[in-house]
Amino acid sequence: MSALEAILLGLLQGLTEFLPVSSSAHLRVFPAFFGLPDPGAAFTAVVQLGTMTAELWFFRRDLQRIARAWLAHVRALGRRAANLDARLGWFIVLGTIPISVFGLAFEDSIENGARNLTLIGSTLIVFGLILLAADRLGPKVRPLERIRTRDGLLMGLAQALALVPGVSRSGATISAGLFLGLDRVAAARFSFLLSIPAVVLSGGLQFFSLLLGGGDSGGADPGWGAIAIATLLAFASGYAAIAFLLRFLVSHTFDVFVVYRVALGTLVLVLVAAGAIT
Repeated sequence: MSALEAILLGLLQGLTEFLPVSSSAHLRVFPAFFGLPDPGAAFTAVVQLGTMTAELWFFRRDLQRIARAWLAHVRALGRRAANLDARLGWFIVLGTIPISVFGLAFEDSIENGARNLTLIGSTLIVFGLILLAADRLGPKVRPLERIRTRDGLLMGLAQALALVPGVSRSGATISAGLFLGLDRVAAARFSFLLSIPAVVLSGGLQFFSLLLGGGDSGGADPGWGAIAIATLLAFASGYAAIAFLLRFLVSHTFDVFVVYRVALGTLVLVLVAAGAIT
């Protein structure tokens, strides 16, 4: 992988990781558009550590409060009521279980068969329309302070769907949150917090797998230099994307992301059917 490819893929990863458009789909589709090799699921997972570092830094104060409150509640053995931060900690733990189980169970399919371009084009369209329905039909009346156990569990189940490229981790979890009645900012904020354990664990496992020379990259070998460049740029662009989306959702709908997903998914399916990309 050249330095230019690494720069483009790093920026692409950072800009699309937190927007509801599927970063894994973009890292698979755009190389295909330009005749480049698939960078692979392992490359995607490791570069996600850049965006997750951006997320950890952006939400560092929230995470510190949540960790302290959750540990205090654990030490109290439930003898006192959990405050919002302690509840968020429990909901993040609860919501991480589904993706951990399904990720281990279907690891081979995710790294290989699930990266099929026809599947990716279809999921971009279908889950874009699901996001549209959630934004239109969801009550959007509850702020983050009114989040419930059911929200954490169902958004965690939705997050597991994002193991398939094209679904979008943030798109699936935000859609679930909107259907459950969370407002746009609350759904997005909890979606970001919920994603941290799953993606850090996934990226960490893939990183050590590559470090030890094991595992299946699911694509071309990118090289450590390319991984480093892409990861640094993913950090910078990912931080900017988080700040942008949280401000954007205060006064805007998800329509622009829906239109983009449907257009991109349709383009992918047309090009695959025409034999222009494989």
